Amino acid sequence: MDAGECSTSKPPQPSAASPSSPTVWARLVPADSACPTVEVAEDDSVVCSLVAPPCGGEEVAWCEIRRNAGDASSATIRNLSSDAIIVDGRIVEQECVDIKPGSEIVSGPQKEGHLIYTFEITEAEDHEKKNVKIVLDIENAKCSICLNLWHDVVTVAPCLHNFCNGCFSEWLRRSSSNSRDKSQSAACPQCRTTVQSVGRNHFLHNIEEAILQAFSSLQRSDEEIALLESYASVKSNMVLGQQKNQSRKRRFSRSSDDTDNSDLPCPQCRNEFGGFRCSPGSVHLQCSGCGGMMPARSNISIPQKCLGCDKAFCGAYWYSQGVSSSHCNLICNQDTLKSIYQRHISALPDTIHGGNPYEKDITERCIQQSGKTLQVVISEWISKFDNMEIDRSRLQLNNVDAITSRTYICNHCYSKFVDFLLYWFRVSLPQNLLPRDAAERESCWYGFMCRTQHHRPDHAKKLNHVCRPTRGNQP
Repeated sequence: MDAGECSTSKPPQPSAASPSSPTVWARLVPADSACPTVEVAEDDSVVCSLVAPPCGGEEVAWCEIRRNAGDASSATIRNLSSDAIIVDGRIVEQECVDIKPGSEIVSGPQKEGHLIYTFEITEAEDHEKKNVKIVLDIENAKCSICLNLWHDVVTVAPCLHNFCNGCFSEWLRRSSSNSRDKSQSAACPQCRTTVQSVGRNHFLHNIEEAILQAFSSLQRSDEEIALLESYASVKSNMVLGQQKNQSRKRRFSRSSDDTDNSDLPCPQCRNEFGGFRCSPGSVHLQCSGCGGMMPARSNISIPQKCLGCDKAFCGAYWYSQGVSSSHCNLICNQDTLKSIYQRHISALPDTIHGGNPYEKDITERCIQQSGKTLQVVISEWISKFDNMEIDRSRLQLNNVDAITSRTYICNHCYSKFVDFLLYWFRVSLPQNLLPRDAAERESCWYGFMCRTQHHRPDHAKKLNHVCRPTRGNQP
């Protein structure tokens, strides 16, 4: 902005087709109707306007407003004046704070003698946002093999299910290595349909990137990405071989009464394991880890479903029946479903504290200063959890009141459980036991629910986010 120019001045009107027309996306509406409305354009985030009523007031650059990349309905404001301003009742010196439509902004350190503005997003911007809004359940954008957000997504035909390139490539390699006929097509890990072709899906890849921009906590670690990419073998569309003489490739004997069944839904449909064999019409469960099938049995002590997400996982069941990968291609590792007390943890998951790396680093240092290992800290808080000493309302799992240290849960739910315990570990620490740089931070109004921390590293580092929201007097 040139000297003397302000956002309320009226430049020459360009033609409708002019590409240089500034896009006004927000405005500050003064409480004093005698003062002009201040428009905020895309190409100029500095607000230059009146800060005092017209009598004696002057136009100065006093704040900067920028739209949040991950949330078009909110923004941040930074004080540029030599004095403080007030944002939603909070005195702001030089720091950045979040604002949203309806936020009250006072252009000085007190209301008397200064203009009071209300922040609004323009109707045109709201209209555009509604036109391009896509509602997507993130659970539908996850690979059913690794249960994480797709990475370099590929789509298989004809069933059109989607997987990580690395996950499906490894699945294809294992299926081929365990088959006598190397040209045999693999079965879809999700629905068991014979896969005829597979290719990279560039449209879904763009959606994958958009999700990561909005929810950076879903981003995998560099090590996980490197491992997935080392497995990835789908570079372009691939046509897979057709299955031939399928009955000759089965590892299980066939009886004369089931020759019409072209698939083997589970090992116990053809053989007896652990004194049990599936009867005709037996109900089966599909494993959420590998896509294989197992009989649904309620009369056994080994759980078949994760109590945290209610999804089925086959590893623990098959190993209890004495079935291993040498008997069948489609069996999960038994570690995919284990009781909480049987699990051991040596490193903090990248997803803890909403994926905020600064909070993760502080928690690591707090554990190191305590002189205890991570496993010891987790075990102590598991005991508190069992003794009902912790408020469970923030635990993002199903059946929270029924979960104990003996509960079987999957790896994904265990990471959520560890995140929950470490949240309480942090909020329960006395201030003097926090590292100095962490103890000096103020708490974010939005606490662990803050979305800005996912796309603003300076905000994530400056404020404490391991705390309850206080915005709007939430408990």
